[in-house]
Amino acid sequence: MTGTLAELFLAGLVFAGSHVVVSSTALRPALVRVVGERPFLVLYSLLSIALLVWMVRAHGAAPFVEYWALGTGHRHLAMGIMFVACMLVAAGLSPSSPTGVLAAGTVPRPAGIFKITRHPVMWGVGLWGFAHMAANGDAASLLFFGWLAGLALLGTVFIERKKKAALGADWEAFAAASSNLPFAAMLAGRARLGPGEIGYGRLAAGLALYLILFFAHEYVIGVSPLAP
Repeated sequence: MTGTLAELFLAGLVFAGSHVVVSSTALRPALVRVVGERPFLVLYSLLSIALLVWMVRAHGAAPFVEYWALGTGHRHLAMGIMFVACMLVAAGLSPSSPTGVLAAGTVPRPAGIFKITRHPVMWGVGLWGFAHMAANGDAASLLFFGWLAGLALLGTVFIERKKKAALGADWEAFAAASSNLPFAAMLAGRARLGPGEIGYGRLAAGLALYLILFFAHEYVIGVSPLAP
């Protein structure tokens, strides 16, 4: 099965399944009780890296099956989505993130990027996956980036379930003034974003991240985002 689309599908299934089963079921607290919180996080990270490496190798070895020919529109769409993704990731990466792994036991009122979405980093990763699906019209890329995008967005649902169970009314108040789907709370009138509230430094970091990825892509991945 090595070097086939079936192997890539299996690698993606195991990668996604490990995140769902290990981090979002009763298995996690059971393992933490046995090995401790920090050793669990280390072992879980190593497992995730190993499975991601398997996915990458399976993607590289999979046969090329084209679904659509790429055009200028696909590249422009991908670059536009990537710009939004970089902004979300840069603005959402914060030790004080109310939905982050290391978040404290209480949640504040939504502020800045968290008025747009409660999960800016997860949505950024999801959009990164969709951008690369748009920029690659072959089966292997759709599988690879589709698994990663789907896992990121599904992860927001599992995070919300855990936060609601752990924080109860505090989480309900936070969720009432924000939204998982980007801009939904703002369109519904439940949140209002003031000028500069996200932070000009964070916006500048998002632009810098976008430019770094854009210009480094050809040297690291071997393909220019502008390649015909």
